[in-house]
Amino acid sequence: MKIALVTGASRGIGRAIANSLAASGVVVAVHYDKSADAANQVVAEIIKGGGKALAFQGSLGMPQMPADLVRRVNTELGAIDILVNNAAVMTDSSIVEMSDEMWDETIAVNLSAVFKLTRACIPGMIANNWGRIISISSQVAQTGSANHAHYSATKASLLGFTYSAAKELGSNGITANVVLPGRIDTDMISVRSVGRMDEWMAQTPLGRLGTPDEVAGVVKFLASNDSAYVTGAAINVNGGLVMG
Repeated sequence: MKIALVTGASRGIGRAIANSLAASGVVVAVHYDKSADAANQVVAEIIKGGGKALAFQGSLGMPQMPADLVRRVNTELGAIDILVNNAAVMTDSSIVEMSDEMWDETIAVNLSAVFKLTRACIPGMIANNWGRIISISSQVAQTGSANHAHYSATKASLLGFTYSAAKELGSNGITANVVLPGRIDTDMISVRSVGRMDEWMAQTPLGRLGTPDEVAGVVKFLASNDSAYVTGAAINVNGGLVMG
């Protein structure tokens, strides 16, 4: 039985990913930062469906937390086979008004934590000659986004990191891929869609927001044996908003 760590799994895309992996028979470590009740609800949903999951708290922006989180999951569930780097912070600021603190927090959570989590998971994956590293980027990695230069920079950096990991780890039976969601119906999008939905839908060939489950379906494929020959891939899930 495979073991997955899904970061930021208490809501939105992370929640859908956790449920989807659990439904396929994967034991899921449901990571959260502040939303303990929501994370415990995800665990309860998984258990009700016949799966197995545990919730793990951790503020990934703290320097030692990613490695500590992996140690705790390894101790309580076993070595991590599937790492889904989903947790992220998104704040709003122009470049000229952005504080160092806002920039640094975004880099710490969205990029540095991905590196540290991946680094901590690799030895166990190498020992098993099998592993899946899946990072959740964003359409803004390709398009940029006004007032989100810090967020866009981290999401673009995940591509270079993933491609490098794919080259380093392929000989050990480990794949590394990145998923780039477009505008998905989550709280993060809801608060930023006011007055812009018509504009957004006109830009999207499928003419609607995506769902968390549609992103989770791609992640489930990348986490499975069916994707054994897929590595170093960047997969758009955006209704045609960005193509290629």
